[in-house]
Amino acid sequence: MNPVVAAAARLRVLTLWWGSRPAAARDREFALVFTVLSFVAPLSRIGAQFGGLPVHGATAAGVLLTLGQTLPLAVRTRWPAACLAVTGTSFAVYECLGRPPTFGSLGLYIALYSVGAHQDRFRHVVPLAATGGYVVFGVALYALDSPESLTDYLLYYMVLAVVWGLGVLVRGRREQEAERRRLSAQVAIVAERSRLARELHDVVTHHVTAMVVQAGAAQYLTESPDRLHEALDAINGTGRRALAELRFLLGVLEATGDSAPRERTPLPGRVPDLVEQTRAGGQPVELVEDGEQSAMAVGAQLTAYRVVQESLTNAVKYAEGRPTLVRLAHTPGWTDVEVTTAGTADGAPVSAALPGGGPYTSGGRGLTGLRERVEMLGGEFAAGPRPQGGFRVHARIPSGGAA
Repeated sequence: MNPVVAAAARLRVLTLWWGSRPAAARDREFALVFTVLSFVAPLSRIGAQFGGLPVHGATAAGVLLTLGQTLPLAVRTRWPAACLAVTGTSFAVYECLGRPPTFGSLGLYIALYSVGAHQDRFRHVVPLAATGGYVVFGVALYALDSPESLTDYLLYYMVLAVVWGLGVLVRGRREQEAERRRLSAQVAIVAERSRLARELHDVVTHHVTAMVVQAGAAQYLTESPDRLHEALDAINGTGRRALAELRFLLGVLEATGDSAPRERTPLPGRVPDLVEQTRAGGQPVELVEDGEQSAMAVGAQLTAYRVVQESLTNAVKYAEGRPTLVRLAHTPGWTDVEVTTAGTADGAPVSAALPGGGPYTSGGRGLTGLRERVEMLGGEFAAGPRPQGGFRVHARIPSGGAA
């Protein structure tokens, strides 16, 4: 392997390992390494120096002040203001004493950056306090006959401000990213709640409507035990199917990914069972299927099933006893689902013949929910009265369906 590539790979592994460690541990380790490097003589040329005072030899006090500029970095993320206070004070005293340059003086810049990037409480007070400390530092240097001019003080202050500003910039980007993730999670939660609400509406409304109609019809069959037994069996079967679909939905809530149950997912292939169930409840329903069904995404299959289910539910509720036709037309890349109900004898819309003349709707979630389902997959949806009377629901669903 190329030595450069190998070195880059090792560096990447080291970076990933370092990034995976807790922030407190990273700060401690960084402070330790930084402290050791501060006493490496060749690196002293890189250190920060300001004041222009005569340089004196190294002393024990100088060593302690150097440690004061490096060791506080161990808490730069947890307590950035305290880190800056100790580091800045040590730097100021070190320079006023005229000690030789040291790599550890760069700790002041790191502490300033950390305040901008990590300070939470008194975020606007700390820079003002730091500015006050810088003024005191400048007055002390002036009293010690520092050759630095006012321009030098202003330029160095601007350098320190830029370092702090970089930390603020990084903090802002981090907060924006956190907000973006929060909003994305919130949108996902709302979308999931909406999807589950549609699923619950479709399952409960369809089966409960069928049971109500079947129970109402059973009241008039008391003199015909055989037919009454058939009606009660139909109610029992409808209830069991409702429980099965609700269990499936709860299973989806409890499982994710590959563990989610799939064997009971409603599919277009089960539309005949849906039609037969509705027919058993007394609604005259005919199923016509044209073409061969091609492979469909799970989302498209479920949407097609729900269109038929909701349409039959509305037919039972608002066009009871009227002939209903379910047509599935399979073409390459698409599946057309159409459910129509016949009008009254005089050709008026079905809803006009209902007691109270209520509109053909399903409480606000039915047809609206179907439209949302279909359009979310890139399909087309239409629902409305037929000119000759009755009602028509049509959905054109792409077989890919996952878009």
